[in-house]
Amino acid sequence: MGNNKTYKPILIDTLKASTDLKKQRFAGFDGNYCEAGKKAFGIVDADTSAEELAPIALNGILLIECGGTISAFDEITSDSEGRAIVCSSQDKSNGFALDSGEEGDTIRIVRGI
Repeated sequence: MGNNKTYKPILIDTLKASTDLKKQRFAGFDGNYCEAGKKAFGIVDADTSAEELAPIALNGILLIECGGTISAFDEITSDSEGRAIVCSSQDKSNGFALDSGEEGDTIRIVRGI
């Protein structure tokens, strides 16, 4: 069965990848995966090889891979691999989950609200 989740990016920019980047993961401002608990530049929109320009979705209803158990409406942040995890009080928020999911699942989040 294919992915039938709504995907509505509002703004996509590019970022030079410092490493190979998988789509649907948070990217940091430095072209690597976002560090755990830090603010992300956005979500990688397509698999991208190092030194190439990665399309990065900045705002909208976006798709991301879960790094753990997430419930709909949880505030989320990044783990060390750029996957979505539940945000703690010390973490920087990177959006809100619109779906529930487990590690490896793809969920929708909203960024920019």
